[in-house]
Amino acid sequence: MRHPHTDMSRAGTGRRTVPRGLVTWGWAMRWQAAAVREASRNGDYGKVIELVRQDRRMTQAQLGGAIGLSQSAVSRLEKRGPRTYGTDVLAAAAAHLGIPPALVGLADSRPQGRVNGDDDVDRRQFLGGVAATAATPVLGGLPDKAGPGGGQAAALRLSTSAYRRLDGSTPSRDLSEAVKSHMRLIQTVTGAATADGDRTRLAAVGSEAASLAGWLAWDMGDHGSARAWYGSAVKAARSSGDPLLTAYQIGSLAQFEAHAGNGTEALNLTGRARRVLGERRPPVAEAWLLSVEALAHAAEGDHRSADGALTASRAAAETLPEDPPPWPWVFTFDPAKVAACRVSCGARLGLADWVLSDDVEALTTGHAKQRALLILDIAAGHLAGGRVESAFALAGRALDAGLAYKSGRVVERARAVRRTFTTTAPSKVVRDFDERLHGIYL
Repeated sequence: MRHPHTDMSRAGTGRRTVPRGLVTWGWAMRWQAAAVREASRNGDYGKVIELVRQDRRMTQAQLGGAIGLSQSAVSRLEKRGPRTYGTDVLAAAAAHLGIPPALVGLADSRPQGRVNGDDDVDRRQFLGGVAATAATPVLGGLPDKAGPGGGQAAALRLSTSAYRRLDGSTPSRDLSEAVKSHMRLIQTVTGAATADGDRTRLAAVGSEAASLAGWLAWDMGDHGSARAWYGSAVKAARSSGDPLLTAYQIGSLAQFEAHAGNGTEALNLTGRARRVLGERRPPVAEAWLLSVEALAHAAEGDHRSADGALTASRAAAETLPEDPPPWPWVFTFDPAKVAACRVSCGARLGLADWVLSDDVEALTTGHAKQRALLILDIAAGHLAGGRVESAFALAGRALDAGLAYKSGRVVERARAVRRTFTTTAPSKVVRDFDERLHGIYL
């Protein structure tokens, strides 16, 4: 079956036509190359980018410099194969190279590109209508087959999954009320359930939704609400009787506390998570908890312990299978996540050599808010290394994303980075950054 976006032939005419969107491109006929068509049809969008880059006589370093990636990150992007891609990175590369969005799997009118320009009515329609189609069963593992409550739990979990996916491209303020309403529905359904099995399944669903509500509150800079929601997620997980879910939610709360600067509390929580799982905990749980411990040690200013936890986390992550992660992990935990964690730890410890690394694949994530936070960590590394101009150029780029997505967490992190730099005679780039920060009220 031919791919609707890449089949350029016109049946019965003996001629080939140029897809809509290519007519303004001077050498559009080169898109008829079999290699490009085949790579696009197979979902190997990195190969599409590589072929076009080579045709443009552009190096990986040149492309990376244009879109904010290192040469090695561009190399990994091009060699990624038919796997999941960050949509923002695909869009940036396609725009710079002049590739029609359809050839790298992007629609011309993606929701990500519309969030900031839509009026409130369009945004409500997007959140209300697209949530159902965006939902996919990424959270597997719960026995949702028995009884009417099982069907309800499955449907509610799909909605939670949809909202989680929307978080990557939607301001948290726009999602928060919808998620709270979703939580109220879960509570109502759980209260009406009579069978014990149904109630435990619904408790697990409620735990996932509460954790998402905590994440959104955190992104909005409301630490009190975030802590309360994460606590609710832990309680609901215990009610579900699932030790893996309970440990995951305790670890999520530990991660929040570590980022909030409460290192001792975070270490206590990771210890609790390990005790819940016992000695037979899954390898992914150990790898992830080690990364959370590293953040906690960094919050405490303990360089040596943070380094030890990161080393152990990377070793554990490198042995994990490439299969989809077990529920309740939604996203794959791999060495790239450990590299991003090392950058965050280095930023908090003031270690430029930990931060200024070109081996941070997380910069290619499609989650714009998480990428902005990582860029701010890298900016902190530039400051620690005395590179003031580049530091504030990066911080300004991250601040743009924070404002676009109304992320209080990104803005507050930008303020924290600014506080680490003291001078009696700030340069123009620093003064410009200060003026922008002073005018932000989220």
